[in-house]
Amino acid sequence: MTRVPAEAVKNTRSAMVDRGPFEVPGFVTGAAESGMRYSGRADLALICSVNPEGCAAAGVFTRNRFCAAPVELCRERLEAGKAKAILANAGIANACTGEEGKIRAAQMAELASEALGCPASSVLVCSTGVIGRQLDVRPVARCMPDLVGSLRVDGWQDAARAIMTTDTVEKMASVRIELEAGLKVTIGGIAKGSGMIAPDMATLLVFVCTDAAVAPEVLRHWTRVGAEESFNCITVDGDTSTNDSLIVLAGGVAGNTVIADIGSAQSQAFGSALGAVLRDLAIQIVMDAEGATRLIEIEISGAPDRESAKQIAFAIANSPLVKTAFFGADANWGRIVAAAGRAGVPLAPERVSLFFADLCVFQNGVPVPGEEVEQEASRIFSQKEIRLRLDLGAGKSSFTAWTCDLSFDYIKINVSYRT
Repeated sequence: MTRVPAEAVKNTRSAMVDRGPFEVPGFVTGAAESGMRYSGRADLALICSVNPEGCAAAGVFTRNRFCAAPVELCRERLEAGKAKAILANAGIANACTGEEGKIRAAQMAELASEALGCPASSVLVCSTGVIGRQLDVRPVARCMPDLVGSLRVDGWQDAARAIMTTDTVEKMASVRIELEAGLKVTIGGIAKGSGMIAPDMATLLVFVCTDAAVAPEVLRHWTRVGAEESFNCITVDGDTSTNDSLIVLAGGVAGNTVIADIGSAQSQAFGSALGAVLRDLAIQIVMDAEGATRLIEIEISGAPDRESAKQIAFAIANSPLVKTAFFGADANWGRIVAAAGRAGVPLAPERVSLFFADLCVFQNGVPVPGEEVEQEASRIFSQKEIRLRLDLGAGKSSFTAWTCDLSFDYIKINVSYRT
């Protein structure tokens, strides 16, 4: 679990992100089986605010030029900063489907709005799955009564399962913090993602809700900040999808004074807690990466600026040679420093040091000698979670990325994804 920084959460000493089942007051969720691609499992999820007027809403989406029709729909509707519900399907991405794809995304929203009795413009639509196939809305229409009937306060786990594609486990995270004296709020969310994961939002769907009252512009700010410090810090294979969507809804039923000032203590506490939930979901995605056996944290320290650190971190994290070394538990520091050296960032090799956990294996441009160093490095690389730090000795900036190893199973999963 991820601890919310104590200094950022006023009056909260032990706020922890929990990965178990949760409820968010003011929201109901559900899932149903449409059969549009999968059989014998739910593939539609619905998240709905109980407020007839909807709630504050914000989103961050893929930067891929081939963005899916649902992404275009959500971007347009979120300009108003409000929404009532999110309808998501797994199996068909509705990406690269032209004008017809846009029509079908809008039809999905209309089906949900009719069943919920709300304006279609207040319904957001998200899709994930195979690119290029037209989405058949008839199965969605058939199961809409069951989907709406499944809505309940504790339906988050069902919704998390429904949006999975190659995921092996559902991903959930929640936290409760005290924003005002005696008044606690909940932030809870679900995510899907396993492969085709890289910065600029990775291949993922993330839906987070809170009962806190937050002004749309403040919610938009912390959603962007949270995405930059979580989902834009992970990579599995260096690929970014067409459908990546992070949507945050704030229902406002907690009774707190509306957070309208980004710089206020309440705003900072809310932003920190939201960021903790998003980071935990992002790490869960890497842990469940296609074929992954190890989670790797890569910290670049001593950099002249954050962007330089980020560039080097992802050069290492996306290197097939580095990732296969992790899979083979081969503590091959040479592949790591070589990847850093080709990242396109000026650095002085004689100042660079590399650490596996707290073990220094490469110092000031040369390896640390000793058989005991090699043995301890091998032991560290045999663990399921590995932390490495590359100190550039060139400044005070840093960046941390999370990635995984590259195994035989990654290839097996991806050569047969459409079949």
